[in-house]
Amino acid sequence: MSRFPILAATALVPMALLAQQPVDQGPANVPSNTPAFAEQTRAPASDSGVEFAVEELATGLTFPWGIAELPDGGFLVTEREGRLRVIGADGLRETPVAGVPEVVAQRQGGLLDVALDPQFESNRVIYLTYAKPQPNNMSATAAARAVLSEDMTELLEVQDIFVQTPPSPTPMHYGSRIVLDGEYAYITTGEHSREAERVFAQDMDKTYGKVVRLTPEGEVPADNPFVGQEGALPEIWTTGHRNVQGADLHPETGQLWTLEHGPAGGDELNLATPGLNFGWPVVSYGENYSGTPVGTGQARHEPEFTEPRYYWDPVIAPGGFAFYEGELFGDWQGDILASSLRPGGLVRLELDGDTVVGEERLLGDVGRVRDVEITSDGAILVLIDDPEGSVLRLTPGPSS
Repeated sequence: MSRFPILAATALVPMALLAQQPVDQGPANVPSNTPAFAEQTRAPASDSGVEFAVEELATGLTFPWGIAELPDGGFLVTEREGRLRVIGADGLRETPVAGVPEVVAQRQGGLLDVALDPQFESNRVIYLTYAKPQPNNMSATAAARAVLSEDMTELLEVQDIFVQTPPSPTPMHYGSRIVLDGEYAYITTGEHSREAERVFAQDMDKTYGKVVRLTPEGEVPADNPFVGQEGALPEIWTTGHRNVQGADLHPETGQLWTLEHGPAGGDELNLATPGLNFGWPVVSYGENYSGTPVGTGQARHEPEFTEPRYYWDPVIAPGGFAFYEGELFGDWQGDILASSLRPGGLVRLELDGDTVVGEERLLGDVGRVRDVEITSDGAILVLIDDPEGSVLRLTPGPSS
């Protein structure tokens, strides 16, 4: 395996200045917008002083999207074109895992997230999300459950536990992160981008722009917030999202947090409390790519909708994120490590309860980061989203 040189996490800027200034991120798309509360955007810049030693675990991956650590220290990683790959002690296996569902590998569609069942060591069950082909050249976000063979060469007993409704003609905005807590599976979706479809994020009889909660077998839990509500699909957990590509459970509270793409500005970090509506496409802290207002033109989400805990303008174009838990970066316990596709790199958020109190930009020269995973030994994995993509392992450099 090759090694990158040790990379400094931040530039050498006086701490007093950093404490007073937000992260240098450029002008806002909508400078007239004001946050609903003081800490909702452009938090003070943090400087952890951390340097990374960067190791390539795997290279030559085609648009990697999701990654999960195996109990033996290896990894499963998805390639958007439809391949599930194994990274072992000897590197990337040449032959992909067989039995993966057929995917629509167009634009943003393909094979997307991967996660292990909490009981994987005894049941060998994994979960995949993907763009599922539907009749008439349409597709839908789907989540499947499967058994990984002992030799890790094949998926067995593949069965969908969720398929988004209705199918869409637009291979965009699939969302598609899956998180398991031992009792439930949380699956994020998108609203497929087009103006004619984005309005479905507010429709309770459709799973566009939603977070859904199911049992690991695909059943609807009886305590979901919309069970028994006329006209609402019972699997819905939260609504009013644009394109949720990040989701993780807080290590102390167990609450689900999500991270979603805004349009031009308005990327959102949300505390996904059951039953809440986050406002898309009626309100947004961003604007349409054409420069026109979104929905009503109102940025503030309250009182009709729920405010994001944090937003970015301009965007970071987020993918996956993870709450840090581990020994290697001890001062980062409970911090959010979020991927950025544009401008790229890694974004660290410091939290005080559910409020962001600091932001640090890291790894600005590695390109588009699609996902972040924390390994059992506390290392940080990042997936580089590229036709010649890679998996990088980050550990502290000698001066950290």
